[in-house]
Amino acid sequence: MSGYGHEGDERTFAALPPAQGGAFARTWWGLAWLKALEDTALDGQQLKAGRRHARAGAVGAVSVRPGRITAVVKDRDGTAYRSDVLVREFSEEEWERLLDIAVDSAGHIAALLDREMPPHLVEDAAAAGLDLLPGIGDLDPECGCEAWDHCPHTSALCYQVARLLDEDPFVLLLMRGRGERTLLHQLQARSASRAAHGGRGADDTPGADAAEGDGGMPGVSAEEAYAAGFLVPPLPAPPVALDAPGRSLSLDTESEPEPGVDPAALELLASDAAGRAHRMLVEALAVGASVHGGASVHGGSPVPPAPTAPSGPTAPTAPIPPLTVAQDAVRLASDSSVPWITARLTSGSGRTRADMDLATRAWGFGGAAALAVLEEEWTPDTEALAWAGTRLTEAWEDDERPPLRRSGAARWTVVGAEAQLRLGADGCWWPYLKSGARWSPAGPADRDPATALATAFAAGPTGAGG
Repeated sequence: MSGYGHEGDERTFAALPPAQGGAFARTWWGLAWLKALEDTALDGQQLKAGRRHARAGAVGAVSVRPGRITAVVKDRDGTAYRSDVLVREFSEEEWERLLDIAVDSAGHIAALLDREMPPHLVEDAAAAGLDLLPGIGDLDPECGCEAWDHCPHTSALCYQVARLLDEDPFVLLLMRGRGERTLLHQLQARSASRAAHGGRGADDTPGADAAEGDGGMPGVSAEEAYAAGFLVPPLPAPPVALDAPGRSLSLDTESEPEPGVDPAALELLASDAAGRAHRMLVEALAVGASVHGGASVHGGSPVPPAPTAPSGPTAPTAPIPPLTVAQDAVRLASDSSVPWITARLTSGSGRTRADMDLATRAWGFGGAAALAVLEEEWTPDTEALAWAGTRLTEAWEDDERPPLRRSGAARWTVVGAEAQLRLGADGCWWPYLKSGARWSPAGPADRDPATALATAFAAGPTGAGG
């Protein structure tokens, strides 16, 4: 392998949790990676064993650097092997060509910044003699088990890397020899050079084809200006938020309140409003601070790579409706640790204490959406039911699929276990467990029913029946 990588161009990804079912890749470039593996390997049984290893979480932390990916993979008996897969790096001249291709189209840069691998970039690179995605024979295995072909360990590593590629195509570009920081810096330099030379490279001479009426001055297309948005100077530092919201005024005075006015309730609502306003301010400042620092966040946490278009029976497009009185009572109870407040909210919302306990548990897992799944039962239409059946069929391999029976319009119970899947109107699956005579939320929702069911099983013991 040639050594064209830049210093520091190496990333290590923590070991991924076991894959509870479904495909290892969902993006077209992740699937292309797996196709290169499956077309290269000579022994299909080794690939199946590798899939089982990856699904069981036997692959440790994955190191990615130019020309190589590495991880320690364990057999079922605990024996560990260092496994490597080698990928050809691009030469300096090849990277020069690829960088020129990337800045030729605004869409290429925009897609990469959105953590997507633009198909046209791959096609344009291929036309220039550069194969970004690996093909047959491009994934060269090396393993401590001394197998000469792809063994279960290198296969498991490749299946796990497909999951990483799904989330971040820069992983593939790092294998080819450029890390994200280096690549973006080089794209910035080329974009700035093009902008400074009227959309041309530094070595190009402007022709005589400038549009009439512009005084002969070269212009920059709107597409190029938009794609070069990350060249804009950084924003000024945002202000610093207060550590806590201010204290609300006390309404406990010597004067008697007007009939129907409850000072304690008003103090609670005022404090709650101040707390919510403070959280919104902190989140807004965190967004500004991260943009100032060059990263995008939401609510103070890094935004994950842009997901694929939502699939499911429905995809919400309307603004989120305001909370009802009953929903807001659950929200307030979830945020309160004062017994009398919880008791009044429980009584005022027409719930029993047991109902409120379940409602606040659901709220903690997913807010109003989780509460609706607990307390309301919706009836999917024919299309939504067909989609749900397909997802339940595809989520597990044939010999791993648990027996499920319909136990409601949008509920499926595991036969012989007190676990249940509930389908939300947004296409998400919610895990539930039997608690006494009632069903209780067991965790957050997931688009994958197998992952949601694994969450239910991990949340507590299961028994017969259900």
